[in-house]
Amino acid sequence: MSSPRQSRPPAGQPPASGPAAQHPAGEPTVLPSEISELPDTCETVNSQLTQTVDPDERPHPESARAEGHRPDGARPESARPDIIASSADEGAPPGVHPVDEARPLGRILLFGIQHVLVMAATPISAIFLMSATLGLRADLTVDLLSAAFVLSGVGSLIQSLGPWKFGPRLPFVMLPGGVPLILFLAIAEQHGVRVATGAVVLTAVFTFVVLPVFSRLLAYFPALVIGTMIVIVGVNLVKVGAVLVTGQPGSPRFANPTDLGLGMATIGFTIVFYLLFTGILRQLAVMLGLFAGTALAAGVGAIDGAGAIGGGLVNLPHLMPFGSPEFNLVAALPLMLYSLASMAEATGQTVINAEAVGKKIDKRTDVPKTVRADALTSLFGGFFGLPLMVTSGENIGIVRVTGVRSRFVTAAAGVVLIVIGILAPVTRAISVIPTAVVGGTAMVVFAVITVLGIQMLGRSDLDKHTSTFICAVALALGLLPILVPGVYGAFPPNVRILLESGVAVGTFAAAVLNILFHHVRPGVTARLTTAPTESDR
Repeated sequence: MSSPRQSRPPAGQPPASGPAAQHPAGEPTVLPSEISELPDTCETVNSQLTQTVDPDERPHPESARAEGHRPDGARPESARPDIIASSADEGAPPGVHPVDEARPLGRILLFGIQHVLVMAATPISAIFLMSATLGLRADLTVDLLSAAFVLSGVGSLIQSLGPWKFGPRLPFVMLPGGVPLILFLAIAEQHGVRVATGAVVLTAVFTFVVLPVFSRLLAYFPALVIGTMIVIVGVNLVKVGAVLVTGQPGSPRFANPTDLGLGMATIGFTIVFYLLFTGILRQLAVMLGLFAGTALAAGVGAIDGAGAIGGGLVNLPHLMPFGSPEFNLVAALPLMLYSLASMAEATGQTVINAEAVGKKIDKRTDVPKTVRADALTSLFGGFFGLPLMVTSGENIGIVRVTGVRSRFVTAAAGVVLIVIGILAPVTRAISVIPTAVVGGTAMVVFAVITVLGIQMLGRSDLDKHTSTFICAVALALGLLPILVPGVYGAFPPNVRILLESGVAVGTFAAAVLNILFHHVRPGVTARLTTAPTESDR
């Protein structure tokens, strides 16, 4: 960039009008304020030459501040996924997107532990439920808990690092539980646990087989469909977190005042930390709120520390703890049907995760990578006696709340999970955190996912009547089994499996209605209007 003296007008040229013409030497007058602004001007020009920024897509000032951006907005980064972050983004090298940034090891571990603490209750509760339902021995329960943590860590590493065609290289964490666990237990009670583990293996293979067909259908999953799906997923997850606080309706501890107080206090602690702190402490507000809630629970005597005492130091998971899997296609059918809904949910999670980190992805190639990693981890998990392993929605909310987008953070979480699975004392210590405290944290994180879905719907032309109608019908059908549990209880079991998945129903309804209104109807209308004209010729 030329200096002010080099920009002097040539001899014989009339001086410019304005303040510059009043300079005795003919040079433009440079005010002190303009001198101080020259570096910012250079940076702004360079930024504009290397990237195009849509001002309507700029990130929220708070998220920008969490990522190390200047609060005055002099170097804004676009939230659009096709924009690569500038070198000012948390010290990343030029051209390196924040999702690919390698942070200092200490920070990576801190943020990774935060992800682990938020999702650790899910594998613990899943294995404890398996143990109680199937009447497993204590040593077998510990072995399965170790396998759940190790496989969750392995799956998180695959999703985050993305070796070959497995994993989208986005900040994902994997875990067991949810609907796959319920189906696993139903198969185990009816056909035996060895058949249930065989069903998991068959479902993983089935996923690999049908994935090429499913990937061809992704063109019919625009932002309207995926946004609707994410809203349903978020509402469903908020309910899951709320149940951790309140307990199941009808249970002896349902709506226990102590549990409700702990859950609300944990949310309050998180708000206070996020309000008062800045920098890395603010990014760790979720974990600090969890710690504060746990300390409060210890103070009121709501923690039973007996489970954290005793036992060995190392516990390695054992291959085929129930014996060799038995393969029964008929018994595995419910789990295979669910895998179709799981692939649709993985589609939404991949897209919304990419939105959260501001990275451009190709659904036709990146979504199958997520599904392949799910299937591969589930394949290994079946041989270790576990239900299907799926990507977790918790960490997407953490990414959005903290503004920390590096996939190496969730890779570090994967390493921590593996260590937890091997070191028995750590597993026992985490298991004593009250579910009400975890539930309070989860409600905040899950609600963020709902907001992300709403933001996506905001970019889906909802001002058009057809888009509004599609979204409304899909939300009504998808939220029905979530808001009214057991509504399809009188239906046949195989039909009920799909109908009771609000995500599957809502996604299917949105996709079909989108095809009918935005693809089929315009073509039919065009043919009807042009037919009389052609017949008149």
